[in-house]
Amino acid sequence: MPIPSLPKLSSLPNNLPIEGAVRIELAEGIPLFTASSFVLARIEQLIAKQQDSALSPEEEQELDSYEEIDDYLSFVNRTMRNIALNEIPQAS
Repeated sequence: MPIPSLPKLSSLPNNLPIEGAVRIELAEGIPLFTASSFVLARIEQLIAKQQDSALSPEEEQELDSYEEIDDYLSFVNRTMRNIALNEIPQAS
């Protein structure tokens, strides 16, 4: 089964920490990548502010970048899960 090409990120948010931005969890023996609690808290701050008032252009870009990263991590997680599932011997 061919692996789809990896999407490219256009940028990372300026507030994204270089270390500790992503957490690895195991689900059925498959490593899954999720945003850290720090990143999730920042996203929640931006969404709460967006509901109360308009975000600045920089904040809009930051929120868009987090969404792009989430899409990227989802792609990586789906790909890893599909690879792992295809490696499991099928019972006849």
